[in-house]
Amino acid sequence: MGEPRYRMPEEAEENGDLSSGKMGFLEHLDELRTRLIHSCLGIAAGMLVSFLFVDRIGDFVLAAAFRTLPAGGTLIMTKPGEGLSFYLDLALMGGVVLAAPLVTYQFWRFIAPGLYARERRLVIPFVVLAIAGTLAGAAFSHYALFPSMMAFFSSFDSPRIRFMPRVEDTFDLYRNTLIGMVAVFQIPTLVFFLSRMGIVTARFLWRHIKYAVLAIFIVAAVLTPSADPWNQMLFAAPMIGLYVFSIAVAWLVAPKQPPAPGAEASPGLKLVFAAAVIDHARRQRHGRGEFPRRAGVYRGRV
Repeated sequence: MGEPRYRMPEEAEENGDLSSGKMGFLEHLDELRTRLIHSCLGIAAGMLVSFLFVDRIGDFVLAAAFRTLPAGGTLIMTKPGEGLSFYLDLALMGGVVLAAPLVTYQFWRFIAPGLYARERRLVIPFVVLAIAGTLAGAAFSHYALFPSMMAFFSSFDSPRIRFMPRVEDTFDLYRNTLIGMVAVFQIPTLVFFLSRMGIVTARFLWRHIKYAVLAIFIVAAVLTPSADPWNQMLFAAPMIGLYVFSIAVAWLVAPKQPPAPGAEASPGLKLVFAAAVIDHARRQRHGRGEFPRRAGVYRGRV
């Protein structure tokens, strides 16, 4: 019989801290290949299901673009394969969304053998924060950022210059803003991980909040197509809120500091320790046949 795939170190097995053993490099590659294959199969199955509703998905994605088009305006295609590419991209997006739970599970199965038991308890809040940030970022991009960008671009429409955007360009703008805002809304998740690793602290984030606000307004100015400062404030406000929320996350999940080596013990602990020392000394003296003096009785004499 061959060796087991997972081998438990003796120290970890005695302490009960690890729940899995070691894997070789080739075993890691084989495990990664298996997880990737399962994830790709799940995404492919999700794409097949999404093809059945591709028209509804397209209407949902481009709803904001249609609302901002001038009267009688429409999206156009200028390349023969542009329509097919658009529907394939929609199916891929739907497949990724439908297969997200399976992909997350496969990722967990890959990293779980290398985690300590105490580290596994952090997975649930990490996943919850990541999912909440993804949903919030996607909603903000779909209902706020992308419609405002399309409204700004359509404001340049005139009788002599008609605004008729291409399907491919419109979808690329939607996808890029979606990915960007999902990444921005992962700031609390990133801070959660860095705080648990001891890399950043709530005090550090609070001390550098002025630099963070400056960077946020620069990012908002880049993402916002309009030069209106109130519009930039609208997009910067959620980012500032995320940063402040991240400070609270860092404060809540910060690892507890061990007591100082010179910290004074409590009086009760001192009494227990002194009693244990006296009892130990008394037992040693009785073991050597030495007894304390009494009236007329000396050590070794009667």
